[in-house]
Amino acid sequence: MPLKLPALDPATLSARTGSGYPEPYRSRVLPREKRALGDALGLTKIGVNLTTLPPGKESAMRHWHTREDELVYVLEGEVVLVTDAGEQRLTAGMCAGFAAGSRDGHQLVNRSDRPARYLEISNRDLEDGAEYPDVDLAYRKGPDGRALFTHKDGSPFSESG
Repeated sequence: MPLKLPALDPATLSARTGSGYPEPYRSRVLPREKRALGDALGLTKIGVNLTTLPPGKESAMRHWHTREDELVYVLEGEVVLVTDAGEQRLTAGMCAGFAAGSRDGHQLVNRSDRPARYLEISNRDLEDGAEYPDVDLAYRKGPDGRALFTHKDGSPFSESG
């Protein structure tokens, strides 16, 4: 029997497989799957994604958020957490947290030979932005809450990147 809200089987949700990143960054993260658990459950204060990251892919470009706290909890497989301090291997049952405004950029990289699954949890803040210390990329949320990516100088990306 199907579950009724407030319960949910994540397998019943469609996976988002795209990325708002422009090239050359988009291909570094795709294909990946995100199931928006928070949206499906009607949550408005926190976002929760169930993410599947294939071997050889990155969760995102190394970044930090200006106004959103973020937590990742590894459910299956393993990822490498990359921060200013270096690299750490996270396996199922491990987590990492990133306070809003902390300038220590982070990303997860799947260097294993099988997919990794993890939860991404954050507060939702329409004024959030992100900084990318290693690449020429800037992020802010538009008036509609959607991601807007530009070069660090504010210029738009062309179709060819």
